[in-house]
Amino acid sequence: MSNIEAAPAEVICAATPSAGMEILAPRSVPLGGPRAMPVLRTLPQRQRTLIGAWCAVDHYGPLDVVHSGGMDLPPHPHTGLQTVSWLFSGEIEHRDSAGVRALVRPGELNVMTAGAGICHSEVSTSATNVLDGFQLWIALPGGDRDTARAFEHYVPEPICRPGAEIRVFVGELPAAGGERSPVRTFTPLLGAQIDLAAHAQIMLDLDPAFEHGVLLGEGIVEVNGVVLSRGAMAYHGPGQSAVSCFNPGPGIARVLLLGGTPFTEELVMWWNFIGRSHQDIVAYRELWERHDARFGAVDGYQGAVSRLPAPPLPNVTLRPRPAPGSAV
Repeated sequence: MSNIEAAPAEVICAATPSAGMEILAPRSVPLGGPRAMPVLRTLPQRQRTLIGAWCAVDHYGPLDVVHSGGMDLPPHPHTGLQTVSWLFSGEIEHRDSAGVRALVRPGELNVMTAGAGICHSEVSTSATNVLDGFQLWIALPGGDRDTARAFEHYVPEPICRPGAEIRVFVGELPAAGGERSPVRTFTPLLGAQIDLAAHAQIMLDLDPAFEHGVLLGEGIVEVNGVVLSRGAMAYHGPGQSAVSCFNPGPGIARVLLLGGTPFTEELVMWWNFIGRSHQDIVAYRELWERHDARFGAVDGYQGAVSRLPAPPLPNVTLRPRPAPGSAV
């Protein structure tokens, strides 16, 4: 996925400990280059920019592809992160400069590791009538941010609990009976989809070393008694050992549970790049604009434009915020 905001803001990423629950409201942003589509962006935002190493959360759809034309993201670059694609409905063709061509389908996880640099395209297929899903970004720690390009595909088995079905796509969740995703992450993380039947409730045990976010994707959900709106996330800081999710509605409700150990490194995130300094971002942008081999090229993409140009940098120096617990 690419951040196609006309004036992308610098986002300074640092985890901020919180003992209570915060409600993070999403904002609507355009996504898709020449054929923009709206997405709900829950992370990053000024109130909170990270949950563990999860640094971006976009929910697109449900989108009527037949009338809208669907998703068509031309080749665009990434550095210093992993992209996580997870669908509720529809199908997307992924192509990247590591030579990977793969389909993203509901309940099937696709993870692309950008590392030092990669570019990819994403296009909804002709088999798609309604597109509904998420793309999430994971920040890579400093020692791994220049790792090699990689791609993983994983289909988690649904775990049935009374009134609920759980799919753990990243990490491990006690409520799923110890089922652990084999997908490689570079810091301790959790990602799971939880489907709740009408009027069902589930109490989920949490790792108290993690911070967590419960994100509403579909239906109605109360998290610890607080009703979430679509795209909103209930954030819990480290120390929380359980969270309650209740579906008061007449149909199925779906949430994503995201978690991880607090990410304490300084980050600068601008457009599709994650670096550690203003100079990093300037260098990545220049390399992309001159078609440097660092990012490679995508074969087989056929769209209105061959690649997305980088937007202009802001007229300020991009500065990271001090990491939690460091001296100011």
